[in-house]
Amino acid sequence: MKKFRMTLLMIILVMGLSVTNLYADKVATSGSASVDIMSNYVWRGIKLSNSYVVQPSVGITYGGFGANLWSNWDSDFNNNAELTETDLTLDYSYSIDRLSLDAGYIYYGLEGASDTQEIYVSAGYDVLLSPSLTLYYDYDEGKGAFAVASVGHTLEFGKIALNLGASASYNFNNLVMGTDASGNDFSNFYNGEISASASIPLNDAISVEPKIAYSFPLSNVAENAIKAMSDDGDSNIIYGGVNLSLSF
Repeated sequence: MKKFRMTLLMIILVMGLSVTNLYADKVATSGSASVDIMSNYVWRGIKLSNSYVVQPSVGITYGGFGANLWSNWDSDFNNNAELTETDLTLDYSYSIDRLSLDAGYIYYGLEGASDTQEIYVSAGYDVLLSPSLTLYYDYDEGKGAFAVASVGHTLEFGKIALNLGASASYNFNNLVMGTDASGNDFSNFYNGEISASASIPLNDAISVEPKIAYSFPLSNVAENAIKAMSDDGDSNIIYGGVNLSLSF
């Protein structure tokens, strides 16, 4: 069943690419493909691998609509190299002056765990530090929400852009994010993260971006939950890698 779902997700994205090509002369369209090679797979402060991972992604936009297919290939999953996750994201974005608004849907196709689904809304404002707030609601396995507030700043050095970012998150009784000491869902601050990356264009369409990040828990209950779910039981995680991207 899971292989069927993943095949269906890929078909949806291919169909989207076809529609994009068909109507490209009428509506603004774009496409992208990228691959991250990371020291570990870290998601919302949880370390989900014990070795390096490869994370390919392909996406399209058609006007304000977008679709993205993302996967995680783990080099050492239960002593084997294996595709452990494939996610489909559908998104709609809209801007009003400096305010940007997004709403979307994410399907998480997981190996070794139950698939789940989220919807989300996000708002960002184009001022100093580019503050944004995103609220996710897992209506499937999690039955709860997760919020991320972030800021960032970009420094230009010729054609190279140095991107600095920081975020803080809060869990709202989302079971996917773990449980407290009694085995119950919980609401509390979750994890913080600081990051840095350098975007280096190789030409008009291709860029490379080395990156590094540090994630840490923001509450005792979140620390225990993160340790319980992380591959090596750690909650303070430094990880990094490099991204290669193509836009078309």
